[in-house]
Amino acid sequence: MKHILIIILSLFSFSCQATEQSEKIKVGAEQTEEYLPALKGQRVAVLANHTAMVGEQHLVDMLIAHGVKLVGIFSPEHGFRGGADAGEHVKSSVDEKTGVPIWSLYDGNSKRPSDEKMQAFDLLLVDMQDVGLRFYTYYISMLRMIDACAEFDRKVIVLDRPNPNGMYVDGPILDMTKYKSGVGALPIPVVHGLTMGEIALMAQGEGWSRKCDVKVVKCEGYTHQTRYELPIPPSPNLPNQHSIYLYPSTCLFEGTVCSLGRGTDAPFQIYGHPSYKGGEFEFTPRSVAGAKNPPLKDQKCRGVDLRGVDDEQIIAEGFNLEYVIDAYRNLGMGEKFFTRMFLLLTGVDYIKQMIIKGKSAGEIRQMWQKDVEEFKLLRRKYLLYEE
Repeated sequence: MKHILIIILSLFSFSCQATEQSEKIKVGAEQTEEYLPALKGQRVAVLANHTAMVGEQHLVDMLIAHGVKLVGIFSPEHGFRGGADAGEHVKSSVDEKTGVPIWSLYDGNSKRPSDEKMQAFDLLLVDMQDVGLRFYTYYISMLRMIDACAEFDRKVIVLDRPNPNGMYVDGPILDMTKYKSGVGALPIPVVHGLTMGEIALMAQGEGWSRKCDVKVVKCEGYTHQTRYELPIPPSPNLPNQHSIYLYPSTCLFEGTVCSLGRGTDAPFQIYGHPSYKGGEFEFTPRSVAGAKNPPLKDQKCRGVDLRGVDDEQIIAEGFNLEYVIDAYRNLGMGEKFFTRMFLLLTGVDYIKQMIIKGKSAGEIRQMWQKDVEEFKLLRRKYLLYEE
């Protein structure tokens, strides 16, 4: 009951925070005049989840109300309703409200739909709320679908949404030869500063995805410096705006022996371990919706509470290694502190190596600065919004 109440309060918090900005910004899905005419006479599929809202109505319901022939819904990580755990296998099903089939891209079989499903539609609409991180998987699902659409000569329309971490670019560029994976698909920094539409255009322009007929319906009233607060939590363990701002840095704990708060009311906003020394903050991860088997489940952890850190400070510090370095030094485990996932998340060898050698966050940051500046120049060609 407690966790249900927490989820309800988180949703209410998102809704209240976002109201003022939602009145100023029109997301791509709300620009119906820009894409509904192109859907006439077409068999349409959508790649969408619970975040695909058009005002108070879900995209799927709106399309059906406008007489669009909607033949299928492709669902990304966390499922169409957004409640599944990270990486959890989600079975294909049928949307109870509309009767439209839901085709899961995370069913444990193939991330690429069958030929039969690809032949069932003429045009794909993409609408998902991203949070601007290389290891956040919604853009990967989009790129896989773009590649599949290119193979079958299908058109793609991306209904763009603001990037809540779009105000800066930071972190190492993914080493594609070693660490391309399901949590990193492009040679981009950890914090890439692109919307989903801009990623699609950049992937097309740089040859990172197969050539396809891709169009983007832009947002209105958005720039990359806009502090866009999401109206709906984009996935189960990003319950509020603070977690989204901390996510670039605290997600690295997924590749360590520590807990980052999955199974608590503050995921990605705290970190700790049963052996963490010092400090008075304690928490115990439990099995909850969206985190059925969290790391260090039912173990009392000591650690650090980041909920009091100011959002603007988090943004100014960018991709911050200080939290991971603190836990690494505190626990004194050496290389056992890290798992393989740490390399996949950082996307490079040198961060782990330099932490082990005792280097500071500032010293490590210098390693990627030149790469970030070069990426920002390359990225500029594909920006749809002012920097």
